[in-house]
Amino acid sequence: MSSTTRLLVDVAQYYSEKLAEHGDSARGVDWNGEDSQFARFDQLARILHHDAAFTINDLGCGYGAFLDYLQARFRDISYVGTDISSDMIEAAQARHAHNLKARFIVAAEPDAIADYGVASGIFNVRLGYNDKEWQGYVETTLDSLDRTSRTGFAFNCLTTYSDQDRRRPHLYYADPCVIFDLCKRRYSRQVALLHDYGLYEFTILVRKQP
Repeated sequence: MSSTTRLLVDVAQYYSEKLAEHGDSARGVDWNGEDSQFARFDQLARILHHDAAFTINDLGCGYGAFLDYLQARFRDISYVGTDISSDMIEAAQARHAHNLKARFIVAAEPDAIADYGVASGIFNVRLGYNDKEWQGYVETTLDSLDRTSRTGFAFNCLTTYSDQDRRRPHLYYADPCVIFDLCKRRYSRQVALLHDYGLYEFTILVRKQP
């Protein structure tokens, strides 16, 4: 088993255990509660255009909470949720069984190109992996988001500006300046760094060139 495969297996097991413990809820995907979960969604949604139909890939979709958010705010969307936890995908399929414009797959990356890609929380829980291993995973995943997003993509990370006494060893805290620079150099000239919404994290928006 490769190091990347082992990493994904370990992370999938972690989230499957959270789902088994807390069900399809914010705590089931390791968030503190719905308020902070939806605050993150508000930031990610800033990548989207409100006046047109669009397709979207949700990488690390969990039980499909972001789809609930989107359906309440946008009229015409086609959605694909991807997660490495088969238990999460089963929960998402059950939750959204009647949505004919949504599908869910067990995979480490989307299986088709969409207008937009989003990833919320998938870079946070690194378990016992070191900075180099986890940074490699982050960059590989961002390459995938870029490759499978036509118009733009958005993601979030915990921030190195977090208070030292609040940090946890099993979590990964990214330097927002480093991630911004990576996205600016590798993906697009149109990159936004959002670090002003009251959580110990940041969101990056990458808009593709027209």
